[in-house]
Amino acid sequence: MEKLFEAPLIVILMGIGAASMTIPAIHAFMIDDHATSRAFFYSAVLFSILFVMVALATTGMRIRRQGRSHLISIVACLAALPLMLAVPLSEAVPDTRYINAYVEMVSSLTTTGLTLFEPDRLPPSVHLWRALVGWMGGLFIWVIAIAILAPLNLGGFEVTSKAEIGQGARHAGKNRSGRRLIRYTARLFPIYGGLTLILWLWLYLAGESALVAACHAMATLSTSGISPLGGLEQGSGSFLSELLVFVFFVFALSRLTFIREDRTLGWRSLYQDPELRLGLGICGVVAGVLFARHWMVSFEGPSEITIIEALRGLWGALFTVASFLTTTGFVSSDWDVAQSWSGLESPSVLLLGLAVFGGGVATTAGGVKLLRVHALYKHSFREMEKLVQPSSIGGAGREGRRFRRQGAFAAWVFFMLFALSIAVVMTGFSFSGGLDFEEAMILTISALSTTGPLTEVAGSLPIDLSGLSDGARGLLSAAMVLGRLEALALIAFLNPEFWR
Repeated sequence: MEKLFEAPLIVILMGIGAASMTIPAIHAFMIDDHATSRAFFYSAVLFSILFVMVALATTGMRIRRQGRSHLISIVACLAALPLMLAVPLSEAVPDTRYINAYVEMVSSLTTTGLTLFEPDRLPPSVHLWRALVGWMGGLFIWVIAIAILAPLNLGGFEVTSKAEIGQGARHAGKNRSGRRLIRYTARLFPIYGGLTLILWLWLYLAGESALVAACHAMATLSTSGISPLGGLEQGSGSFLSELLVFVFFVFALSRLTFIREDRTLGWRSLYQDPELRLGLGICGVVAGVLFARHWMVSFEGPSEITIIEALRGLWGALFTVASFLTTTGFVSSDWDVAQSWSGLESPSVLLLGLAVFGGGVATTAGGVKLLRVHALYKHSFREMEKLVQPSSIGGAGREGRRFRRQGAFAAWVFFMLFALSIAVVMTGFSFSGGLDFEEAMILTISALSTTGPLTEVAGSLPIDLSGLSDGARGLLSAAMVLGRLEALALIAFLNPEFWR
């Protein structure tokens, strides 16, 4: 077992993926879907044998720089591991091409939740596999963010770190990030799995079926938004299910909700956490503005407003805003009420902006991350203050000044890289996918912010992904990997010090 954990990270992940294929195989066997069960079981046996062979071949291989090796393995995991995960899906779903299955698995593993298939076309066990892959992808992000990206000053940690971006590679290698992976996996897996199990049980008691409750619970904790019904609003639990899911959105706003080591002041640290406060503030302000607009629009017309309708509109706005801010992508069943009352015919700008903001650092949420947004806000506020009082001195001490200067600079660099990525990917979709400007923009932000449901609800009409060319599907997969890993991590590969 000791030798197994010293194997390359991609080999270990390959073994975990092969073993996970037995779960949908057992589920399909229990519901008498033997064709689907055989597809997953045979794939599990095949790739388990392949895993043993590769593990034996790499036994004793000396990794000089584990930090560098693991960062390379992260890229390989997000881009190459779906090649294996897509095999049982392509075998279980008839009349589909392998590239469709690959894009589906990249979408699930990166917690994007974008799908090329109609819900009725996929067997129940395949829906379970999609949700399970997304759930494992969320746990993967939790672990690597703390064990690998934090020592390398990437993934949002560069905003508060004293070292330069990507300059912690040597330090990470000396501290044996392999041990960090094992330690943080042992710490985070019980929390991640326990929260999923609790939400699964609550959703089941709220009226959802066992499969739907499991998929929605895994989709909430991983912020993948994967649903066997096509959305949370299609379930039978209605308001109670939405309320339960809404509570668990908090784990995508701040890592302090599940990482005890970073809570230096105990639970009081949550109150002072800028990410959590900013995330809750955005949800409250945006939902409040939409609610106020409901009343202003309604007073202009002759229709009467009831208290129940008002509360439904407020809840629909609050839930949907929080869902897209955490890049989950679930839509409230009362979102239509919120749209009609506010006169918001096309919610594209609102939902796209929320998805770009994203959730907290080291969480499963994608996007720019709230900590970077907060750093730019503090810097902008200080610059405006200096316009009024040029000789004033900023508070919060040395750490606050570093956060407003170097931290804001790092956040601004990432914003520019994110904007440049949007421009490049949009251009690629326009040339290879035959999409118009609105569709290309929605699909691009959906991939880079890992918010797949945007393609269904952000535009005036859902985007038909089945009409994309093979080149556009390849670009879509690359954009999802880039959005999950972030451009700064890829740029770290260009640092000569990183390779020495």
